[in-house]
Amino acid sequence: MKKTIFSITMIIFGALSMSAQQFKVITSVESIVSSGLGRSRIIDVNEEKDHTEFTTTQTDEDNTRNKSKRDEIRVKNFDETKLLNFFNIAGIRFQNIAANDALISSKINAMVADGWELAFVTSAVESDGGKGDKSGIFITRYIFKK
Repeated sequence: MKKTIFSITMIIFGALSMSAQQFKVITSVESIVSSGLGRSRIIDVNEEKDHTEFTTTQTDEDNTRNKSKRDEIRVKNFDETKLLNFFNIAGIRFQNIAANDALISSKINAMVADGWELAFVTSAVESDGGKGDKSGIFITRYIFKK
């Protein structure tokens, strides 16, 4: 009887622990700036924030703004891995893209080795907007779960 109760308890705890998931976002920002003047990085935050502390509900009757300071939202504890820019003085630099791929792969492999699973990848680009706009970024978010 004791073994049966113990077994049922272990199954319940096992099922509960399997359903609980944790997510982590790693972001790569690669500069699209001519002459190689931009900054490219992999960003990995080392602290947690509770979104509810910075969330307000807007209604037609009460359109008050969240009075929390931006400094409270900012994260100052994160890892920053340098990447190379897509461009240099001569133009697009494919060797830089290959080097970035190697570093991003290394980061993904380290996360997987640490027990994380790559769940989603999403990317966007803000590129050259025409005459006078010589800058932009290529941003990718890697969403891991455990």
